[in-house]
Amino acid sequence: MDLRPLKLRNKVVPIPIIQGGMGVGISWEKLAGAVAKEGAVGVISAVGTGYRFPNLVKRDKFGRPIGSIYTHSKEALTFMIQEAKRISEGKGAIGVNILCAITDYGRVVKDAIEAGADLIISGAGLPLKLPEYAEDADVALVPIVSSARALNLICRTWEKRYKRLPDAVILEGPKSGGHQGFKYEECFMEEYQLENLFPSVLEEANRWGGIPVIVAGGVWSYRDIKAYMDAGAAGVQMATRFIATHECDAPEIYKRILLEAEEEDIILLKSPVGYPLRVVKTPFVERLLAGYNGWQGCISHCITPCNKGEEAKKVGFCIADRLGAAWLGNYEEGIFISGANGHLLKKQGIIHVSELIKMLTGQIPDPTVEEPAKTV
Repeated sequence: MDLRPLKLRNKVVPIPIIQGGMGVGISWEKLAGAVAKEGAVGVISAVGTGYRFPNLVKRDKFGRPIGSIYTHSKEALTFMIQEAKRISEGKGAIGVNILCAITDYGRVVKDAIEAGADLIISGAGLPLKLPEYAEDADVALVPIVSSARALNLICRTWEKRYKRLPDAVILEGPKSGGHQGFKYEECFMEEYQLENLFPSVLEEANRWGGIPVIVAGGVWSYRDIKAYMDAGAAGVQMATRFIATHECDAPEIYKRILLEAEEEDIILLKSPVGYPLRVVKTPFVERLLAGYNGWQGCISHCITPCNKGEEAKKVGFCIADRLGAAWLGNYEEGIFISGANGHLLKKQGIIHVSELIKMLTGQIPDPTVEEPAKTV
């Protein structure tokens, strides 16, 4: 393999690939542990962990966790981190993705660190207080940004308040699955594409002493990874490709939906979080686009920007409810997330994580790759 190892604070992982955090229930302990076992970084999503062990949380009659304390369950997250570490056999690293936007953000950061996370990845807003919650723990702190300006603000704030800088930074372009750090129209503009944002973010990172830059959002193949790393990236974050693996925690219907999706089925929606949300067009999404309002009241209080359901009511759905429904395998009512390139998964099929890692490191052919290599 000709890819450089990835250094994250005091930990070095042989394979410079971070498996992106996907919630609810797409990247939990099975997927994260399997990825780390191969020598990469497995990531657990801290969103909606209360769905993982319903017997541990207080629920309403529909099975939805009640309140943030149960929606983002400490007990469930602790189990996931410890089980992922067991599966990994001490290889790679185990991270936790924690959205800035979730209610109880600081508490969940502390929960993850206490349970033994090697790194905390944080986006969906600027994690300006992340070092405050991490305190002096020996854990890598990795913010997600969409611009050099955002990185500059984080570095200036962290240095002034906490005498600390990010251990790495993830630059996420607008082709990722889930929430985007851009306005709707910006997601399609040339100047906001990952390859065009990368040079300025790399320059900003170097101004702060060479913070490792990890690229994400549309990175798909070994050729993409090699191109970015040759241009100065320290590694990549990838999510959607890991859904089509046997080890992925998602239900089988979720994997089947992505394997059957066409390019035009993957669209952007307005979200209660306040960012565009990339999803696969399914029955609930079709009804939503036709004017249906499927909001059923706020029970989980999962994210602060939603203002206890006010924003969810406006856009027609509660994000926790619909992602939870997808985790429970409800095709009619769930929202199923994919990156912009998810339609290529049908060429891959469902494979083991070990095989996918070999494809992504150039050791075996990749059946999804036909287009020329990305240039940076």
